[in-house]
Order: sequence, then structure tokens, then C-alpha cells
Amino acid sequence: MKCPYCGSPENKVVDKRGTSDEIATRRRRECLACEKRFTTYERIESVELLVIKKDGSRQQFDRNKIKHGIVRACEKRPISADQINRVVDEIESELRTKETTEISSAEIGEIVMNKLRDMDKIAYIRFASVYREFTDLKSFEKELKNLLSKRGGEHHG
Repeated sequence: MKCPYCGSPENKVVDKRGTSDEIATRRRRECLACEKRFTTYERIESVELLVIKKDGSRQQFDRNKIKHGIVRACEKRPISADQINRVVDEIESELRTKETTEISSAEIGEIVMNKLRDMDKIAYIRFASVYREFTDLKSFEKELKNLLSKRGGEHHG
């Protein structure tokens, strides 16, 4: 395992633990050359998941695409990298427990939105605005009202 900072292959494991869902082993490593720390994950190679896109094409599931979308939605929000990784792990775990190995991108988007709704309302709205392709203020307002009604009618403003 090469250090992401200096490229040295020499490192040591300083902490090892399972993830909350037990699908991966998380290792904190320290580079013996530059002494910086980084995290690696070890996962069982499992059955490939295929994502069915809107146009009907299929592509291999890539957890990094989900992570990228969540990271963008969470920019400048009080959400840690560990929280984001945990949510991505939960989403992948949920997808892998389904009875099929082919999942629609729409279903994945809904799962991501549900996780973000519970984690951070602003990140949820940001993700939803891209995912649902809000084309005007009306569709945005409708989603915002929907979000507020699911919070028990709380109104902040």
C-alpha cells in the first residue's frame, strides 16, 4: 500500500477496526517515510452490482460516484469525512442486500436522499436539486414544503 502523500510503500498499521456494518476492515496507517497517517479499507470482493441508468444502459456500480455526490452536497456543512464514509458504507450495504444485482439509478438516488434527509437538511436539498433536476422555483418550493411537512410541520424562518 503506497502512501498517498509521498508514494512510499513502507508503512505500518496503527489502528484496525471493523466498520459499523461489519462489511469492511478500517485500518489507520502511518507512513514510515513521511510519518503522515492515512486510512485504508479492506472489503470482501463481492458480486458485481450493475446500475441501470435512465437511458436503459448498464454500468458497473461505483461507490465513489455516490461518495462524490454526497461530498458535493455536504460542502461547507458540519459533516465529517467519517460521517460521509459511514453513509456511503450504509448505502452500499443496503444495495448489496437486495435480491437483485441490477439496481436502477433512480432507486440509488432515493436511498441517498433518504440518508441525507436524516443527516442534514441543507445537504438533502442540494442533492435533491441536482438529482431531481429542479427546473424552476416551483419544483424547488414543492420539495422544500415536502421536507418541512415531514419534520412535523416545524417552521423556521
